[in-house]
Amino acid sequence: MTNTYSNILNNTCFTPPKDWLEIKTIDMHTGGEPLRVIVGGFPELKGNSVLDYRRYCKTHHDVLRTTLMFEPRGHADMYGCILVPPNDDDADFGILFLHNEGYSTMCGHAIIAISTLAIEMQWITVKEGENLLKIDAPCGRITSYTNVKNGKVTGVRFYCVPSFVVGLDRVVDVEGLGLVTYDLAYGGAFYAYVDMAKNNFNFDLSPQYYRSLISKGMDIKHAVMKNDHAIRHPFEKDLSFNYGTIFIDNSMQTSGADSRNVCVFAEGEVDRCPTGSGVSGRMAIHKARKEIDYGQTMTIESITGSVFKGSVISEEDYGPFKAVIPQVEGTAYITGAHTFIIDPNDPMKDGFILR
Repeated sequence: MTNTYSNILNNTCFTPPKDWLEIKTIDMHTGGEPLRVIVGGFPELKGNSVLDYRRYCKTHHDVLRTTLMFEPRGHADMYGCILVPPNDDDADFGILFLHNEGYSTMCGHAIIAISTLAIEMQWITVKEGENLLKIDAPCGRITSYTNVKNGKVTGVRFYCVPSFVVGLDRVVDVEGLGLVTYDLAYGGAFYAYVDMAKNNFNFDLSPQYYRSLISKGMDIKHAVMKNDHAIRHPFEKDLSFNYGTIFIDNSMQTSGADSRNVCVFAEGEVDRCPTGSGVSGRMAIHKARKEIDYGQTMTIESITGSVFKGSVISEEDYGPFKAVIPQVEGTAYITGAHTFIIDPNDPMKDGFILR
């Protein structure tokens, strides 16, 4: 054995200089959609609420979002979260969501993943059966229930914030597509829901049209943002923006699925899972159309064939809207644990994106 190879075997730990920043993460996926959970090394965020922390992070530490989400540490479709104090002592913790564009207001796949991680890390006292977590997201409080059987997580279901329909069968003129029919609804974030059956597109929701879905999804998103002035949350200005486009069509892959969701959000990210906030908004749409009732469940697949189950738990008045409380169910898995090192002399330390 050579001296060099022997040195390799005996020296596998790198200790960075003291002036280099180290950020620790646990990486996960929910239905194929990544979640990079930041668990150490991120600067303290100041504020008195999750929305305060979100504003502070955006103003003072946004470069760390790009560092961890963009290449060379991430990629154009990376997604992450930061855990913060809750809004009050009745909740367990708060959460901020990070992606290639900024900071979203709700993320169902992250709720499913972080609820799973809370069990795996024993952040709470774990018991057989359902384990309750109260999580403060920017959009409000999310209640999740993580099922444990024989010490193992078998799935997560969560109640989303009040979700409502702004309008059905709205029409917007999109350059290159013409008139596009969509529903506008909120499930912790606003989306334009585009039913493929109501529009004459030259693409479908299969992976082979991935690039077209990004391009057309962003065209629709921006057209709706420009022309639809009803994207206003009834109580919070910070939540009043169109997060993306969700295309809906028949199931293509998963036996027993009712339909397929493909969500194009942020700056052209494509959700690998069926989109928890998107499914929440869909429950409001289907309830308004009398296509789902209490005790009924819809199974919705993603572009990868992974599935979430959606249902309606209750209804309530929410400002001027008749809202539903949706339930979304899914599973998540841990994929890695990382210590990211930021060399202050690295010219690409802040990240970049090539798509």
